[in-house]
Amino acid sequence: MKKICFFTLAIFFAVKLFAQAEPATYMATAGRFKKFYNANLPDSISANFGPEFKAVLPIDKFNASTKQLRAQLGTLLQTEFIGYDSSLASYKATFQNGVFLLNLALNGKNQIIGLKLAPYQEAAKIDPSLIESPVSLKTLSGTIYGTITTPKTINGKIPVVLIIAGSGPTDRNGNSPNLATNDYKLIAEALGKDGIASLRYDKRMVGESVGTEKEESLRFDDYVDDAIGMINLLKEDKRFSKVIVLGHSEGSLVGMLASIASEGGTDAFISVAGAGRRADEILTEQMKSQPAYMSEGFKKILDSLAVGKVQKKVDPSLYFIARPGIQNYLRSWCKFDPQQEIKKLRIPILIILGNTDLQVPVTDAEKLKKAKSAAILAIIHGMNHVLKEAPVDKDKNMATYNQPDLPLKPEFVSSVLDFIHGLK
Repeated sequence: MKKICFFTLAIFFAVKLFAQAEPATYMATAGRFKKFYNANLPDSISANFGPEFKAVLPIDKFNASTKQLRAQLGTLLQTEFIGYDSSLASYKATFQNGVFLLNLALNGKNQIIGLKLAPYQEAAKIDPSLIESPVSLKTLSGTIYGTITTPKTINGKIPVVLIIAGSGPTDRNGNSPNLATNDYKLIAEALGKDGIASLRYDKRMVGESVGTEKEESLRFDDYVDDAIGMINLLKEDKRFSKVIVLGHSEGSLVGMLASIASEGGTDAFISVAGAGRRADEILTEQMKSQPAYMSEGFKKILDSLAVGKVQKKVDPSLYFIARPGIQNYLRSWCKFDPQQEIKKLRIPILIILGNTDLQVPVTDAEKLKKAKSAAILAIIHGMNHVLKEAPVDKDKNMATYNQPDLPLKPEFVSSVLDFIHGLK
C-alpha cells in the first residue's frame, strides 16, 4: 500500500469531544485552512504555526506534502464542525476524492499546534452474532489498541487469528487517509461467523495507537515487536486453542518475523498479498514508472542508506516514499529477505495472492512457495491487493480501494477458513 505523508500531530489530545459550540477562533482558522488549501498556498497555512509545531514539523516538509495531497484529494468542499474539548476541535472534511476527519489544535495565541487528517468513519455496525471487545498492549513508546472479535456463542476453546496490517498509516479496519476498504474488519466478521476469533489492531502512530513517538524513531522491528506482544496476549488467553498469524502486504513479513521470534507462540501463518523480495527491490521497480529524475533520485537515497547514511536533502516529489523522517525505517525494512525468513518457519503456512493484484505480482507468491515447498499456495483469480473482486484495468481496480462495503472475494474467505479448519 502506498505510503502518503500529510500532517503529524505536534501535540495529540486523547480526549472525548463534546457537543460544545465551535469557538470563533477555531471557526476562523478552519476557514483560512480551507481557503489557503484550495488556493494551493500551504505557505499561508504554515505561517500560522506555533513554535512548538514548527519544532517537530519542518515547514518545507509540510508545504511539499500538502501540495502532493491536494493533487490526490482535490478541492476541500466543506468542513463540518463535530466537537470541541480543551484545545482540540474536530471537523468532518469533505474533499473531492474522499471524506476525512480533520483535528485542529490551537495554543493561547491562536497559533496552530496540532493538525491531522485521519480516515472518517461512521459508527461501525456489528453483526448481531458477534461480540467486539477492546484490547490494549503497553509498549515503551505508548499503547497499541485493537479489537477482539468473537462469536457470541462459544463452546470450548476456539482458534484466534491475529490480523497484521499492511504498509502506510493503515488502521485496524484496513483504512487510511487515502484508503477505505474495511478489508480487515470484513475478515474478522467472516472468521467470527465461522466460529473463529480474531484480533486486529491500529499500528503504532496510527488511529487510536497514536502516541508521542516521532516517525524519525520508527523502525520495522518495532512493528515486529508489537506483533510479538499481541501473540503473547492471545497465547495467554484461555479462550483460544490455536493462534494463527495473518499478515497482509507488508504485514506478511512482520508476521513471519514475529512468528519466528515468538518461539512456538504461533500455530500457523497466513501470508496475504505478501512480497517475496526485499523492500528495496520492490520499491525500485515501482519507481521505474515515475519520471527518470524521481527514480534516479530514489536509487541514490537507497545507495546512501545501504552504507548507513541518511540523506537530509530530498526532492519534495520523493517525500511520499523517502523523506528524511522515514529513511531509517526504510533501511531497517530493506535488510529482511522474505524468502530467507519464511524458510525459518516450522508451522503450517498458507500463501494467498490475487492474480489482479497491481502491487504484488503472482511471481512473488511463487517465490515464497519455492522457498518453503511445504506451504500451501492459493492464487485467487480476479482478486486484487485489497482482497476484492477487481479486473486488471487499473482505474477499475483502484476504484475498489475506496469501496468499504464491497465484500471480500469469496474464494479468499473459503481458502482461509479451509486452512484453519484443517489444522491439527
